[in-house]
Amino acid sequence: MAVLHVIQPTTGGAAAYVAAAVAEQRARSWRVAVAAPGTGWLADTLARQGVPLRPWTATRDLGAATVRETLQLARLIRVFRPDVVHLHCAKAGLAGRIALRGALPTLFQPHGWSWLATTGALSHLALGWERFATRWTGTVVCVGEGEARLGRRSGIGGRFAVVRNGVDLRRFRPDGMSRQHARATVGVEPEVPLVVCVGRICRQKGQDLLLAEWPRVLALRPDARLVLVGPFDGTWPRDVQGVRCAGEVGDVRPWLYAADVVVQPSRWEGLPLSALEALACGRPVVASDVDGLAEVVRPGTGAAVAPAAIGQEILRRLADPARAEAEGRAGAQLVRREFDVRETFARLAEVTETAARSTNPCVGHRKPHPVERGPRPTAV
Repeated sequence: MAVLHVIQPTTGGAAAYVAAAVAEQRARSWRVAVAAPGTGWLADTLARQGVPLRPWTATRDLGAATVRETLQLARLIRVFRPDVVHLHCAKAGLAGRIALRGALPTLFQPHGWSWLATTGALSHLALGWERFATRWTGTVVCVGEGEARLGRRSGIGGRFAVVRNGVDLRRFRPDGMSRQHARATVGVEPEVPLVVCVGRICRQKGQDLLLAEWPRVLALRPDARLVLVGPFDGTWPRDVQGVRCAGEVGDVRPWLYAADVVVQPSRWEGLPLSALEALACGRPVVASDVDGLAEVVRPGTGAAVAPAAIGQEILRRLADPARAEAEGRAGAQLVRREFDVRETFARLAEVTETAARSTNPCVGHRKPHPVERGPRPTAV
């Protein structure tokens, strides 16, 4: 089995998913590679795993360069000769499906639908593209039931497969590090009420919604501290009282173990690894009540609420440590029961193998595309 994964973002949850997926597939003796930019930490991670990186010069933005990016990706596919092409996130989903046009079995995994990231006419165009691109998509792979429901409800046709995100339970577990040790590691005083928000600082992740609620928390708990953990581009306000920007970190676990409460204020999600990891570490999660978050932040493990209620829910847990601890234990049990990453990748392997065996790899497939021509090389 030869699988080429294609992704444009090289940091964040989707990149972590790809790195873990290709490592698991390589352990199955599949021939795997990743087409991605050589930036971020993904390239180093793939090198350590022995997974080839096929440099793909792509940016997040759309423009004249998208034509070049699409042609370059078509060449990469011709050289690698995969049995299945697995496209991750919006840019790879666009360039990859235009490059292939149904020639090979194609999996598309949105990791959050593209039209949610824009507004107005651009949102309508993105939704229209996703509806059209169904004809060149063998299977849409959704990381959660909510993401799949939203896709179907929005008129995305074709085959869907839900492969729920999962957590490496060997790394993320409630007894991995004491709160005292974690706070010493990250430089936070032992008695400070600590709220942690993990995620790329951007509109989707909703840190601005959390900052709007933060004065309500400080009004009753002036000693509380909020730490934003994630890539930071320098445009975010740094002078908010009681708020620290830690930036991107190599290992998020010390911040999770140090936290009293973990907050996920996203405007939209697929099924975020950051929330699953926090729960797996035994921390209560306060989140926005959106598809993907409400799927995992259930009663007894935290609260999924409207953004205007996030501050109130943080205060409730800071005021009642016993409740927060009980929710943390329940969250860890939930993740262990339902979100083991081994089950995630076993299911993904099943979906990938089914795609490779398909005699009609994509809806609308009509004739072979030039990427199918020529002998398959025997070496990676």
